[in-house]
Amino acid sequence: MMHMQSFIAHRKLFAEKMQNGVAIIPTAPERVRNRDAHYPYRFDSYFYYLTGFREPEAVLVIVAATGQAPARHILFCREKNVEREIWDGHRFGPEAAKEIFGFDEAHPLAKLDELLPGLLSDQSAVYTALGQDQNWDQRVVGWLNRVRDLARTGVVAPRGIYDYRPILDEMRLIKSTGELQIMQHAADISAQAHQRAMQAACPGMREYEVEAELLHTFYRHGARAPAYTSIVAGGANACVLHYVQNDAELKSGDLLLIDAGCELDGYASDITRTFPVNGKFTTVQRDIYQLVLAAQAAAIAEVKPGNRWNDPHQAALRVLAQGFIDLGLCLGSVDGVLESEDYKKFYMHRTGHWLGMDVHDVGEYKQQGEWRALQPGMVLTVEPGCYIRPADNVSEDFWNIGIRIEDDVVVTPDGHELLTEAAPKTIVAIEELMR
Repeated sequence: MMHMQSFIAHRKLFAEKMQNGVAIIPTAPERVRNRDAHYPYRFDSYFYYLTGFREPEAVLVIVAATGQAPARHILFCREKNVEREIWDGHRFGPEAAKEIFGFDEAHPLAKLDELLPGLLSDQSAVYTALGQDQNWDQRVVGWLNRVRDLARTGVVAPRGIYDYRPILDEMRLIKSTGELQIMQHAADISAQAHQRAMQAACPGMREYEVEAELLHTFYRHGARAPAYTSIVAGGANACVLHYVQNDAELKSGDLLLIDAGCELDGYASDITRTFPVNGKFTTVQRDIYQLVLAAQAAAIAEVKPGNRWNDPHQAALRVLAQGFIDLGLCLGSVDGVLESEDYKKFYMHRTGHWLGMDVHDVGEYKQQGEWRALQPGMVLTVEPGCYIRPADNVSEDFWNIGIRIEDDVVVTPDGHELLTEAAPKTIVAIEELMR
């Protein structure tokens, strides 16, 4: 878990980047699953990044520094309530939250409507996330209208309404040492989960039985939730990119694709491994697997400072295109296959995405129309694949082979580092582990 000073530092830097005005950032609401049962609660990533506060029903207000007045960090949260704590568990309450989480002020959430207009008065701008939640939008507009109603008293309402997310997106894109330590821990847990799944899988099992092995490892090591719904896809199901039913029987001779990672202390991991259900690759499976592995190696080699975001993808595409030609899946030259996009019959997605608090994390991929340059501290996935469905022009030997290999990669000053190296991915390592 990150030290509280890290969250305070995030707030201070954000307040500096705001330059002026007031930011109002709510955490995520609780969601009802059915009747009076809720989904497991997960805080809003932006809110948590600035607070470290995990309770629902909370709002962060940051007032930028003006003149001699320093910036103010204000939390609105639930009051202490002994009776509710008997039912729902511990609440910090404003007083303890102020002390523990390092806020300048903390107030009961019930006072938000009363105090917000005063905080917005005579401010030049308000930073919020309009368009995300209609009820929230109406509250913000209501506060602004109350300030505007005071115009005859000389009070000036904010004239600019800005989205705080672009500022925080750029901050979150570069991970600190503390964040990278958490992500490494999450990756280690997920790597253990994939090893356990490889050792447990065998013909006759259902996909959800293998999924249970993943969840067991996550929970056993303190990661209380997957970072996303796990994909456990045997045989033809591996050719469905976002397959999540996870209920089919595993058959000898089929491959099993597992895309799964845990979330730890608010940070995601994301690993995909593909292996034979019976522990032994067939000749055709081996050929396709080695192609995808080579494409991944070429892509990872392009992850280094100064290279562009698209460079790993282009490197993977060239290897895959040549491989598809060699295997008779595509015809023509590499350049011709790339130009015609004939490869998309077998590889239709990008080679990676940003990774952080969200599994598909924030941050622009292009700046001013150009693919952005990679910088130390960025974390991305590298995940080429090959998905061959039954088709008239494809030999039946290739049908229903779906392979993806995915690792989490940190851009370092000298190149890159793999967070997920502990998850076996060579054919020799996989077959040895499963044996």
